[in-house]
Amino acid sequence: DLSELERIGKEVEQSVQSIPGTRSAFAERAVSGYYLDIDIDRAAAGRHGVNVADVQTVIATAIGGMTITQTVEGRERYGVRVRYPQELRDTPERLASVLVPVNHDVGGTQPAKQGAMAGSPIGGSVMSAGTAQVPLGQLATIKQVAGPMVVRTEGTMPTAWVYVDVAGRDIGGYVTDAQRVVANTVKLPVGYSIVWSGQYEYMQRATEKMKVVIPATLALIFLLLYFNFKSVGETLIVMLSLPFALVGGIWFISALGYNWSVAVAIGFIALAGVAAETGVVMLIYLDNAWKERLARGSAPTTRDLYDAVMEGAVERVRPKMMTVTAIMAGLLPILYGNGTGASVMKRIAAPMVGGMLSSTVLTLIVIPAIYSLWKERALRS
Repeated sequence: DLSELERIGKEVEQSVQSIPGTRSAFAERAVSGYYLDIDIDRAAAGRHGVNVADVQTVIATAIGGMTITQTVEGRERYGVRVRYPQELRDTPERLASVLVPVNHDVGGTQPAKQGAMAGSPIGGSVMSAGTAQVPLGQLATIKQVAGPMVVRTEGTMPTAWVYVDVAGRDIGGYVTDAQRVVANTVKLPVGYSIVWSGQYEYMQRATEKMKVVIPATLALIFLLLYFNFKSVGETLIVMLSLPFALVGGIWFISALGYNWSVAVAIGFIALAGVAAETGVVMLIYLDNAWKERLARGSAPTTRDLYDAVMEGAVERVRPKMMTVTAIMAGLLPILYGNGTGASVMKRIAAPMVGGMLSSTVLTLIVIPAIYSLWKERALRS
């Protein structure tokens, strides 16, 4: 029922006004249009000898307007519409004065009067001069009634929309609070339901996709690392460095006041790939330094392991700094840029900039420490 939908929409509008982050809320008025309802009195039409079809034709032509022919202007064709001028149909009282011709042949009792022919047919029949006419107000009841301006449907069901403008909050957190408040304050009759749509619906769809994309990305990174090192241990060392790189990205987007979004998730996915790349280079340097120690022929000791780790880590400082500097030099202009699409690009770049800052320190410390513990355990066994 459209009236019931409008009532529920108004209650939802009032409920969300009190939620922090609501800039504005407006519920569609489902029954806010006004229509002219012309109800033909068939008994009155019969007494005056008027066909209902003639009354409807006059209403459709004189009041609504009807295309009766076309005019040809070169190659162009234009429809010619017949309609009463505005001043003869702008109020119900004037519409009641519209004349409907009486068809005297109704029932075959009275012949049509003979005389000069009128210029244009009304109702599809030719009127002769002097034909009787009856005001529309004597044949029908004319009144203004309220009705829907537009009937919106979703999934074959009529709907009423409540538009909410949110500011200063993330959509997910806002909708969670709004769902709780609306559930407590708005009582839905049987057969009615509330669906949260708009940007929130898009975010839900993206979240479902991210639940597949992110694990698939991490699994792909793991496989590529394993194909490179041919060792589960070294692959896990690189993978364990990823959370340390993500820490900086989380801190940075928090400092900038960005909420979690699809763009931020993409930035973290890209950060995971870059962090894995720098971790691979670090591990390669450590492996090379340790293999050189083993190639000397003497039995390796823990002291040799520590020296090899220090040598490999020190050699990694310059490549690491060059990698981080190059990445940040390319991303910082995005953070300071403005214009179309800048807000999205900033949220993609922010996790990568913050992650590079933390991975610069953590990769140089964490990976050598884990590598040292792993090889030291192998030496003792």
